[in-house]
Amino acid sequence: MTSTDNSAALVIQGFTPPLRLADFKLAAFDMDSTLINIECIDEIAAAAGKKDEVAAITEAAMRGEITDFKDSLRRRLALLQGVPTSALQEVLQTRLQFNPGARELCAALKAAGIKLLLVSGGFTFFTRHVAAELGMDFVRSNQLEIVDERLTGGLVQQNWGDICDGEEKRRMLLQCCEQIGCTPAQAMAVGDGANDLPMMGAAGLSVAFHAKPKVRAQAMVAINAGSLAQLLDLLA
Repeated sequence: MTSTDNSAALVIQGFTPPLRLADFKLAAFDMDSTLINIECIDEIAAAAGKKDEVAAITEAAMRGEITDFKDSLRRRLALLQGVPTSALQEVLQTRLQFNPGARELCAALKAAGIKLLLVSGGFTFFTRHVAAELGMDFVRSNQLEIVDERLTGGLVQQNWGDICDGEEKRRMLLQCCEQIGCTPAQAMAVGDGANDLPMMGAAGLSVAFHAKPKVRAQAMVAINAGSLAQLLDLLA
């Protein structure tokens, strides 16, 4: 099962499966392009006729070519100023779908007593829906500022800050570990983009799902094709 071919459907490095599911207490998930099939910000931009411009910045950020995630997000949000909130509802209802295996994996982890964390550089409008559908125990994401039913191009300051970037994802994973009384080694982290690498690096098991090359190269498990539920085959 172990492969060093980075184009293989499933690549494993740094351990010999299976790992014991009982050794894990927390599973942290990115949302966009990991649990769901879209980058929400790109789809909102499509409603404003600015998808190509926004998607190009998203792609560069996820590949790690833009290293300042906060700056890249602010640049993309500025392009969305004036977009009506109806665009958010349209994206949720017509474009957002769960990736194959997302529901199955989360249900199996919950059944094993593992707490679930959704930690996203995306937006609360979407994370609320995803968290409710998958039974997440903890959620951290960005809140779009809305005035008169339109996006301002800014974010709302929350009690932890305003932008959930890679470092905030890592902090949240560590905070949840502390809260439930486990070590980071008892956590797994699943993501696809460069801003997921800090939390993946802190976790005992790092999983890349249909990820960018830089992320695949550093993950202990890279699911390059097929379902998220393949992770369950590596956990006894």
